[in-house]
Amino acid sequence: MTTTQLKEQERGHRRELRGVVVSDKMQKTIVVEVTRRVQHQKYKKFINLKKKYHVHDEKEEAGLGDYVMMEESRPLSKLKRWTLKEIIKKGESE
Repeated sequence: MTTTQLKEQERGHRRELRGVVVSDKMQKTIVVEVTRRVQHQKYKKFINLKKKYHVHDEKEEAGLGDYVMMEESRPLSKLKRWTLKEIIKKGESE
């Protein structure tokens, strides 16, 4: 087994989500909007559901408009339960 597999077994499986950074104005925290596509039970129409998550960004490397992957973690504050895992695609810089 590799070291990453051992670490995952020790701490359990952590969920990963992907989304777009909509705010980076806080210190070491970004707000990521995740969009899910679900089908309405009765009418069978596909609906886009959006939810915002507060994500811990230790190095403050993510910027506005970046497409990022985040990982579930222990509670870090009242709202933060996710940490930044990687930046998949950089957003448009000003």
